[in-house]
Amino acid sequence: MPKSDLTRRKINWNDLHYVLAVARAGTLSGAARALGVNETTVGRRLAAIEDALGVQLFEKVPGGKLPPTEAGTKAISQSELIEQRVLDLRNEIAGGDSQVAGTVRLTAVPILVNRLLVPASRQLLDRCPQLHVEIVADFRDLSLAKREADIALRLAAPKKETGNAVLARKIGLLRYDVYVAASLDSFRASRLPWITYGSTMDHIPQARWISEEIDRRSEPVAGFSFNDAEGLMHAVRAGIGKSLLPCVVADADPQLRRIAGASSDEQHSREVWVLTHPDQRSLARVDTVIGWLEGIFRSRESSPSAG
Repeated sequence: MPKSDLTRRKINWNDLHYVLAVARAGTLSGAARALGVNETTVGRRLAAIEDALGVQLFEKVPGGKLPPTEAGTKAISQSELIEQRVLDLRNEIAGGDSQVAGTVRLTAVPILVNRLLVPASRQLLDRCPQLHVEIVADFRDLSLAKREADIALRLAAPKKETGNAVLARKIGLLRYDVYVAASLDSFRASRLPWITYGSTMDHIPQARWISEEIDRRSEPVAGFSFNDAEGLMHAVRAGIGKSLLPCVVADADPQLRRIAGASSDEQHSREVWVLTHPDQRSLARVDTVIGWLEGIFRSRESSPSAG
């Protein structure tokens, strides 16, 4: 490439804000709302930095979504680091405390989001008013590599083939037992059918545990099944049947109670892991959210109801 072309292709650092906004929102319209500009401006600034770099940073897929390309993923990571350095510089010059600011996209299964993360959110937001946590309640494993999430809260260690693609740390243990509606007496509770997961969820340990209990006791199955624990929990509350639920959630619900001796001698539990992309781990806001998650599970494990 001629030297004149290299000279002409200078990066406008302000355009990195647009790269980050598109990465975090996933669409041009979402980025425009976040930045307070129109969609045309976002598209123009994004095109400018792609021209300066000579690569395409985002793919165009149906529905308006803009997942990052391989080059885009690298650009996003470097832009994150630059953004954090600017924040650090501003705070250092101002002589104030280090501020945690920006957006962190966190994904977890719905029952943990609704029953643990949301109730504990106030303590995090009060401490870090410039932090914005975008929570994605989803039982699917969203991709950290594709920037579908910055942090993933998972109920299993990452698979070996993941290798160095993510950083992972075990932060707790989620114990399970069998629960029924608290309003039911012992006789009615003993005659309840099992509420199960749908067939698409047969791969998860909870579904296998319930299936084993049904086979072991030759007990009936309820006419409803669900694809996540949140649905199971509501069905148990309604008195439709009994099911296996996470103790840290169900013990805190006055409309539920455990059935003594209803499960096998084996204590059912799942490990809780927090995963993040290596390029993200050094960011203050990501580190802060991970610390908040660890605190939630430490406090729950040390409480009497944690089992």
